[in-house]
Amino acid sequence: MSTPPLAASGMAPGPFGGPQAQQAAREVNTASLCRIGQETVQDIVYRTMEIFQLLRNMQLPNGVTYHTGTYQDRLAKLQDHLRQLSILFRKLRLVYDKCNENCGGMDPIPVEQLIPYVEEDGSKNDDRAGPPRFASEERREIAEVNKKLKQKNQQLKQIMDQLRNLIWDINAMLAMRN
Repeated sequence: MSTPPLAASGMAPGPFGGPQAQQAAREVNTASLCRIGQETVQDIVYRTMEIFQLLRNMQLPNGVTYHTGTYQDRLAKLQDHLRQLSILFRKLRLVYDKCNENCGGMDPIPVEQLIPYVEEDGSKNDDRAGPPRFASEERREIAEVNKKLKQKNQQLKQIMDQLRNLIWDINAMLAMRN
């Protein structure tokens, strides 16, 4: 997997070679920066997996000249992968810094506002419909309703127990009279 370069090397793409084209080639929007960052992370993971594969297959030198050549080849590959991994991490840092620079003026949106919910009538919440309700408010309301429901259930249970006792007493009195 290879990733495209972060900035142009001074040559403008296409037939236009003016300074405006070079400026446009160097300016990369945040979405493409995120894509480049994602590809860089994928490259880092791939290289790391290759490094672990090399380390698993590598045997430590034990003084035998039989495996020295193979060991040196694998060591060279490992050092090359580590060097490339270091370059990828530097590239990722550049992309991260550039994304933060581009997003510096944006106001962060609270996570609670990004969570959609369905109202009682089944319609989805729209920003046009009114102020958004936060997930924490929903959770608190649900907890209150559950508490009230448990209280009502307890009251109903007490009433049922009283009715059962009353019916038991009535049946006992009827049985005594017979």
